[in-house]
Amino acid sequence: MITLSALGAGIAGIAGIGAGIGIGIATAGAVSAIARQPEAEGKINKTLLIGAALAEATAIYGFVVALLLMFVVK
Repeated sequence: MITLSALGAGIAGIAGIGAGIGIGIATAGAVSAIARQPEAEGKINKTLLIGAALAEATAIYGFVVALLLMFVVK
């Protein structure tokens, strides 16, 4: 029988999927923007990296919550 903590861990793991999709969409937008306006490449890259870091932090928080639910909550 599946425990509620394992179910919660699986749901928290979905945060990684959302972060991956978000980073992919952001990267596609940045490449498109650089293609249209190459002189703004530095500003676009800086903004892209900050956004990707925030999205990846969300995935890491989801991973930590999943680990806590699996190994700490009984």
